[in-house]
Amino acid sequence: MTDPNMSYEAAFKELREIEADIQNEAVSVDVLAEKVKRASELIALCQSKLQKTEFEVNKIISQMEQKPTNGPNN
Repeated sequence: MTDPNMSYEAAFKELREIEADIQNEAVSVDVLAEKVKRASELIALCQSKLQKTEFEVNKIISQMEQKPTNGPNN
């Protein structure tokens, strides 16, 4: 199970390591299914973190657009 507090960077790094192991055929058939399962968990975590970040950024942008500016033309 993936730690929900794991950073995006740590999850992405682990994903890259799994990818490299599989591409270099460094993973035995006996552990391949485990690696693929772990990769799917890490992908889900990364997607969740990206979606949360996108939501937060859009929320901030929306708030900025709604605030009146106090410029010289107001």
